[in-house]
Amino acid sequence: MTNSALPAIVTRFAPSPTGHLHIGGARTAIFCWLLARHHGGRFVLRIEDTDMERSRQEYTDSILASMRWLGLDHDGDPVYQRQRFDLYNEAIDQLLAGGHAYWCRCSPDEVETMREKARGEGRKPRYDGRCRDMGLAAGPGRVVRLKAPLSGRIVFEDMVKGHIAVEASELDDMVLRKADGSPTYNLAVVVDDIAMGISHVLRGDDHVNNTPRQILIYRALGADLPLFGHVPMILGPDRQKLSKRHGAKAVIEYEKDGLLPEALVNYLVRLGWSHGDQELFSLEDLVRLFDGKNLNSAASAFDPEKLMWVNAQHLRGQSPEALLPRLLPFLAEAGVPATDEPLMARCIPLVQPRANSLTEMAAQLRPLLTPAKDLIYDEAALARAMTPEGREHVRALRTTLGALVDFDRESLHACLHGYVEQRALKFKAVAPPLRVALLGSAGGPDLADAMAALGKSEALARLDKALQL
Repeated sequence: MTNSALPAIVTRFAPSPTGHLHIGGARTAIFCWLLARHHGGRFVLRIEDTDMERSRQEYTDSILASMRWLGLDHDGDPVYQRQRFDLYNEAIDQLLAGGHAYWCRCSPDEVETMREKARGEGRKPRYDGRCRDMGLAAGPGRVVRLKAPLSGRIVFEDMVKGHIAVEASELDDMVLRKADGSPTYNLAVVVDDIAMGISHVLRGDDHVNNTPRQILIYRALGADLPLFGHVPMILGPDRQKLSKRHGAKAVIEYEKDGLLPEALVNYLVRLGWSHGDQELFSLEDLVRLFDGKNLNSAASAFDPEKLMWVNAQHLRGQSPEALLPRLLPFLAEAGVPATDEPLMARCIPLVQPRANSLTEMAAQLRPLLTPAKDLIYDEAALARAMTPEGREHVRALRTTLGALVDFDRESLHACLHGYVEQRALKFKAVAPPLRVALLGSAGGPDLADAMAALGKSEALARLDKALQL
């Protein structure tokens, strides 16, 4: 069941389509992808959809879309476990023929009675192996169990947690095939990992207890073990299990909220891996540096504010030309006409230092990109700023600005400061009414920068409109 033609490093991400991709699963996918890409290996995507009742196509589609958005390309087509039952049954037949598995006729109620009896006697609750040597054949309601060793230890070196050893006596004869003919999770995972040549299994540490059981299946099938690595779960700031109340969301929601995928990847990688004190990484940096070492053995806490800071830093590092196509859907959602791309490219740098997301950036761009005739004024800001004195300043500045030959940033700064100095004013007496007249509200970028970006005719048209209100 091995494939010697595959590269030495093969990793996989194996989500169950019972919900959207959340950040814990996304981080696992990122780690697996980075490890494969760093070593020039393969990264496989496997959809573990054997849970017929809870698996949904919409979740599969959402997971695939989230992976694409994050930039986690996989090698080959996705593999669906639901389509591989013949492979699992072939492995089970192999185990039965080799004496490593047996048919069991015990019902779930009988097994629970065994466990209750063991608990009452102070022993570990487990199946007692009564069908182990009966030589039963297939039959209605029967399951197939692995014939686990009765003594010894299962030992492995974890990439994150180090040396792990489990007594064989702690494990019972696990079910490999259920009474309805479907494979169990542990059997399907091992068979798939062998068939795909998976060399490194990186996953959450909620799977640590599965690993000794899976090792027994590997050995029974005569297959080499992969390297296992179990990363701690992501916790909330209160060190409790991460949930929506901590601000955690599905990956698809972060996309809708206007985060950059490379920023989310950067943040999630740092929740479990480090490279000195460096905080900010490009995807190329991560591929170059992530070799599977320096994975944290302690759980990290999710911090929504830190995530937004990382996103803001990535936003500031983008060129206007690179940001423009990514902003278009958010501008459309904000009701901004996206027809004047040169104007948009001029305005993007004005809001980059102040926006934490594409959503915020689109909202801040709206007053800059809305034509004068459609500009909506904040009534409260208009009332505060456009007093008789404020209106007079706007009227005088309209005349002065209209006379400028050069309408660039430097000329506009000189014009504004000259106006203030000539009248012995403080800039705060002039800026609020001019800002409201230009942008419709009290907030916004530097006035000279805004007017230079808008251009002379548009800036003057806005002042004219405000004076007519």
